[in-house]
Amino acid sequence: MKAMLLKKISSLQENPAPLEMADLPVPPPVPGELLMRVLVCGVCHTELDEIEGRTPPPHLPVVLGHQVVGEVIENKGEEGLFQPGDRVGVPWIYSACGKCEFCRQGLENLCPDFKATGRDANGGYAEYMVVPEDFAHPIPQELTDSQAAPLLCAGAIGYRSLNLTELRNGGILGLTGFGASGHLVLKMVEFLYPDSEVVVFARSPEQRDFARQLGAVWAGEIGEKPPKALDALIDTTPVWKPVVEGLAVLKPGGRLVINAIRKLQIDQDYLLKLDYPQHLWMEKEIKSVANVTRRDVGEFLDLAARMDIQPQVEEYPLEEANQALNDLKRGGGKGAKVLRVSEES
Repeated sequence: MKAMLLKKISSLQENPAPLEMADLPVPPPVPGELLMRVLVCGVCHTELDEIEGRTPPPHLPVVLGHQVVGEVIENKGEEGLFQPGDRVGVPWIYSACGKCEFCRQGLENLCPDFKATGRDANGGYAEYMVVPEDFAHPIPQELTDSQAAPLLCAGAIGYRSLNLTELRNGGILGLTGFGASGHLVLKMVEFLYPDSEVVVFARSPEQRDFARQLGAVWAGEIGEKPPKALDALIDTTPVWKPVVEGLAVLKPGGRLVINAIRKLQIDQDYLLKLDYPQHLWMEKEIKSVANVTRRDVGEFLDLAARMDIQPQVEEYPLEEANQALNDLKRGGGKGAKVLRVSEES
């Protein structure tokens, strides 16, 4: 099978083509697993972090990709949840132990044996992949392949982030950064909290215009003051400035949720500007998001089907994965980027 393989950690600036096209054997499913033919795979900022060494190190060489939509070819699972021909999705959570204190509480995202798709196991930048049957998700028929792919990460993690804000209908939500996850959260708020307003902080005029087109009542640069104080804010950026600036525009009792896998070390000096009376006094909170659970993914896919959500996507062929990654790093375009690996049967 064709696969785009990551063999070493490097900077995209120094090595703009970090993935190599390889010819690999089709992975045989072991008991408990599905073999799936990959149809599409979303391209995520987390892949940039993996390539450039800002995440826990992947098991090299590795096939990246954790927003995978495919067709079941063979099922060796014991539960018979899927049949050949069924369309399934694979998100960031590839597996968890199911036995630890966190898994027993439904917090498998915190499991010490959490395994990530495309990091700890080969992902969807390939024509075929395997996945534990229990960790695959049925794709609602209302969603096309390309629409479903970004929902498996950007959508699911956005859904978890929104839940963690504890926003109530009528509350004001801020979004810092407006990529794949941000534009899906805005759509969720419109559906779930119709009396709420959303404001957006984004670095590029293109992103700010896009946010206003989708219904944001205000969009400005990071550090600008919005018209009203916020009940909650979701930060999806890799830098510290939005955390400090965001805390300053929260209402008393407001919550800032950081939906980012890492923050840049070189930006930590900005934390010296953290002023307790201005930024944290009056019971303001900061909460981080770590991974997703299967429940997040399943609930969000059902919600997306009910919302008739149609994320905006840009498709690239598999062999142009490096181009998609570089475009993502530069921040160009609108919505999510998706690799087209195979056509539907």
